[in-house]
Amino acid sequence: MTTDGALERRIEKTGVVKRVIRNVRRYRMMYLLLLPGLVYFTIFKYLPMFGLILAFKKYNVILGFWGSPWVGLDNFSNFVQGVYFWDLIENTVLISLYKLFFGFSAPIFLALMLNEVSAQWFKRWVQTITYLPHFLSWVIVYGLMVSLLSPGEGIVNVLIRQMGFESISYLTSPDWGRFLVVASDIWKSIGWGAILYLAALSGIDPSLYEASRIDGASKLRQIWHVTLPGIRNVIIIMLIINLSHILDAGFDQIFMMANVFNQEKIDIIDTWVYREGLQRLQMGIATAVGLFKSLIGLILVISANRIAKKFDGQIW
Repeated sequence: MTTDGALERRIEKTGVVKRVIRNVRRYRMMYLLLLPGLVYFTIFKYLPMFGLILAFKKYNVILGFWGSPWVGLDNFSNFVQGVYFWDLIENTVLISLYKLFFGFSAPIFLALMLNEVSAQWFKRWVQTITYLPHFLSWVIVYGLMVSLLSPGEGIVNVLIRQMGFESISYLTSPDWGRFLVVASDIWKSIGWGAILYLAALSGIDPSLYEASRIDGASKLRQIWHVTLPGIRNVIIIMLIINLSHILDAGFDQIFMMANVFNQEKIDIIDTWVYREGLQRLQMGIATAVGLFKSLIGLILVISANRIAKKFDGQIW
């Protein structure tokens, strides 16, 4: 019986291997197109995962990657018990939630408004103006913010002084820090994000709008009962993707905008990891915090996936 079962499994494996080889030969051009992506993810995504070992070691440059001593979960406990832990978590979570709530919905509203515009020239003009900031680096964006908001020669403060009020130091004020982070992120990404929703809106059957107009539905009713259900799947997918990055509050942006005056309100985990890992060479604790973030993101993605399955009847 054991010999027969092993023989059957061997035959089954041989059949699977033959089918794989046959499919590769048949669709070889497809696999060739897929090859660059596989190479990219293998080199830059999977191979670096071996570096997660540093999260459980006290890394020493002299001893090297393998020679550094194991410390177990000490790096995680040191981060959690650190004096900056709760401040970093608060800043990261709040900024991420603000971006998720306002930044996620903003492209949807823009796409819905553009979808109702009948003048195509105006629609194209607005699209061009709104998605161009996506191609600007945060260095350039921050330079624009300095030109607009600096207390001395900033255009906004010049207008404020002309109205008889005192200048406001927007870029160094902790009270304005989070607002400027979220507002500049929305300004930079709203147009680019709306492109996806506009593409989804173009796939809605026009007869559904005609039927709703015959039934006497107003514009708002059409949006609620026809437009939004038509792009529901896209919204759910984008929400799941955004939830996976809930602790990624935007390193490039915060790195440019943070200073000693507003750092207490906008300093996030990523900027702290940069200082610990690259400036202070604490590779172990920096890797541990990165692994901590990844686990939180994984839990959020799985949870959002389950919720989407309950509400939409399918899993992505």
